[in-house]
Amino acid sequence: MLIPCVMLFLLRYVFDGSPRTFDNIGASLLGIFPLITMFLVTSIATLRERTSGTLERLLAMPLGKGDLIAGYALAFGALAIVQSALATGLAVWFLGLDVTGSPWLLLLVALLDALLGTALGLFVSAFAASEFQAVQFMPAVIFPQLLLCGLFTPRDKMHPALEAVSDVLPMSYAVDGMNEVLRHPDMTTAFVRDALIVAGCALLVLALGAATLKRRTA
Repeated sequence: MLIPCVMLFLLRYVFDGSPRTFDNIGASLLGIFPLITMFLVTSIATLRERTSGTLERLLAMPLGKGDLIAGYALAFGALAIVQSALATGLAVWFLGLDVTGSPWLLLLVALLDALLGTALGLFVSAFAASEFQAVQFMPAVIFPQLLLCGLFTPRDKMHPALEAVSDVLPMSYAVDGMNEVLRHPDMTTAFVRDALIVAGCALLVLALGAATLKRRTA
């Protein structure tokens, strides 16, 4: 729960001589850090359930795959809520992150990002045979989104092919949503669109995760 807070704290004082830089990228990273940490925690924890036989015993019970995935999502989602609240509170009220919009909107996007990370972790755990393999999915799933989400340069200034790829990556809309809060005092149509896309991607990935569950495991 504290890792995003520690990362934000370090980032703030890395840019101690240029506080505007922290304001420009801090909001985006407020959404990215919870996504990454929840992806790692969820993928490894769920993989343990699959490999230890716990998941197989649960599937022997009369419950649907969607019910099981929803249970995992709620459990990890509760952790995501606390994690996102701590990170948002630290950034806004202690580290002095200057945002034009409401901090509650920042918290909403951070929470949606953390839930997206949870959903991605549940999904990729089906394709890993060990915890090491689960961690190896991070460069394949997270790093491309990190490079193309608009954190380092505006997406419309990228090569057109990369911009087209970034348009279908959920982290791009997470960063866009944070930037909307950073620049506008009120909730904008673009913010609502970005938040709905992130939430929709999380639900889609959860559905795909439910499809990977099997009644019998090897």
